[in-house]
Amino acid sequence: MHLAKLLRRDLARCAELERILFPGDDPWSESAFVSELKRGHFYLGAYDEQERLLGYAGLALVGHPPRAEAEVHTIAVDPEYQGRGIGRALLRSLLNKADEWQARTFLEVRTDNDAAVALYREHGFEVVGVRKRYYQPSGADAHTMMRPASSTVEEGGGT
Repeated sequence: MHLAKLLRRDLARCAELERILFPGDDPWSESAFVSELKRGHFYLGAYDEQERLLGYAGLALVGHPPRAEAEVHTIAVDPEYQGRGIGRALLRSLLNKADEWQARTFLEVRTDNDAAVALYREHGFEVVGVRKRYYQPSGADAHTMMRPASSTVEEGGGT
């Protein structure tokens, strides 16, 4: 598996994975991914040896150091390949980009997604709020989590 810039040719596959992974909520469409790339957000794909897309992740960066902020827009991995470190590798790459900008990083995650919450905590994120009924149409709540800018991440925390 290797990570590379997400290509437009892979956006239909992203939308397909969204429908598989988030059937009870509002999965992103191909056009939503097109819009993200057009805005210049940082998106990566995880690819196998045959260049098949196994997962993807995206990050938005705004502002400039020392007041830069980043927001993880998405991290997703094909269910057949989950548990192999792909999501962790994607997250680390997003955080490396945020660290280049010395950006505080935010994300939302379902409150019932214990594995994802644990992964984010391992990388220096803390819960800073709850968004009631954030995910639609399921109405699931989301934690808002934040990781301090790289200059304030403690030793042993972060990436």
